[in-house]
Amino acid sequence: MSRQVGRPGMDSAAQQMESAQALATLEQLPVSRWHWKVFWVLGLALQFNGILNSSGNSVLADLVDRGWSNNYWNAFFSSAMMMGFFVGSLAAGGLGDRIGRKRTYELCILVFGAMALAAACAPGMIFLTVCRGLMGIGMGGGIVLGYGTFTEFMPARVRGTWSARISLLGNLSPLIAAILAAALIPALSWRAVFVVAGVLSLVMLVVVHLHLEESPRWLIASGRDDDGVAIVRGAAARSGVVVNGPDDAATRPNGSGTSDAAPATVAASAQTKVAVPLSAFFTGDLGRRTLVATATLIAMNLSLYTITQWVPTIFVNQGIDISKSLAMSMIMMIGAPVGVFISTLIMDLLPRKVLGPGLIVLVAVLGYVYSRQTSEVTILAIGTLMIVVLYIYNSFSSAVYAPEIWPTAQKMRGLGIANSIGRVVAIASPYLVAWLLTEFGVIAVFVVLGLLLSACALVLAIFGIETRGRSVEEMALPIRTAEAA
Repeated sequence: MSRQVGRPGMDSAAQQMESAQALATLEQLPVSRWHWKVFWVLGLALQFNGILNSSGNSVLADLVDRGWSNNYWNAFFSSAMMMGFFVGSLAAGGLGDRIGRKRTYELCILVFGAMALAAACAPGMIFLTVCRGLMGIGMGGGIVLGYGTFTEFMPARVRGTWSARISLLGNLSPLIAAILAAALIPALSWRAVFVVAGVLSLVMLVVVHLHLEESPRWLIASGRDDDGVAIVRGAAARSGVVVNGPDDAATRPNGSGTSDAAPATVAASAQTKVAVPLSAFFTGDLGRRTLVATATLIAMNLSLYTITQWVPTIFVNQGIDISKSLAMSMIMMIGAPVGVFISTLIMDLLPRKVLGPGLIVLVAVLGYVYSRQTSEVTILAIGTLMIVVLYIYNSFSSAVYAPEIWPTAQKMRGLGIANSIGRVVAIASPYLVAWLLTEFGVIAVFVVLGLLLSACALVLAIFGIETRGRSVEEMALPIRTAEAA
């Protein structure tokens, strides 16, 4: 029979060891129904987030057709969402570390679900654009919380693979949004998209409230050791895992036979209860992580949003007619789900410090080679390969590496800061591409993009932190200690 946690009279050292045992047990657990439940709840919530995000282009097309919008209003509508993403990433990061992952995630879903329903009732473009900006706050925060929280439930030995899988689930949303828009807009108008997505989001809010447990790692890091240990013991009991003493429970689950996880979890348990000011995210150990996470996400935003949004225009600039341009773009985008699926197979096979920079450089090289092609066949072949690699990196950056380099107590704030900086790049990069494309042509776009991506790869190669196979608790240790293990 396991010990009861939080016994009256338990001293701080005993409580710390109890918590360390729970944290080590999280690393021992086999993937079970408990993990699957977290996967589906967070994954489906991310799905509805993505559907609202991806439905914007179809909604704008209908608004233009009905005379509501024009190119300028379309730009305001899109920019409002990106500004919302910026605010939401920062705000949700701070709240997630302060009041908890679950409560903050529920707040994010409530915001984007309610604002979707409000948008469906919009009397004009000003009101609709404001609603889109508020939706962006909830969606931007939801992305930070969804991916970040998931890393705290999974054992290190499979964390990369499962984070890539939840990214695969989330990246199905553009296809689902397109199907939803095609079914609803011709029959009912753009308002129906927001009604359906908003209602389903609020239903998902109820599911999250009833079926998602708070992150036990956050509970322990926040001083609520009893609650965190109780969740872990419940999960262990349902998984059929026998919890032994702290030293036994802390043995690495990958069969290496080492036993350094127990000291790591004890040290992490002590460290995470120390308050960390905002300035600490720009100096020292946390500053290094901010730099690495920011470079990781800047590379993602530069490549993903620039390439996918500008491919049809680039085709037209190369003399391909618009109908063929759209058809070729659609074929190339088949590489997106293929790339994310491949990421689920390879994510834990290579060190993160090798995989990340390698993918960035490969995107840069393929982009330049792609820009030099003149044959439609080679444009399509190399472009599709580029999209595949790009989406492998998208999974690596947003779902795996950027969330997992942070200590538990600072995870959401750090991830929120990095995401917000990445969003600024996403807002600014279209203007850079437009200038380069107009003044210098397609090759210049990919040369400059390649140089910027190479700079990001260099940052990851020099300052990157290896996280593959390392528990969340080991990430809380000084970098030199974790890398010496």
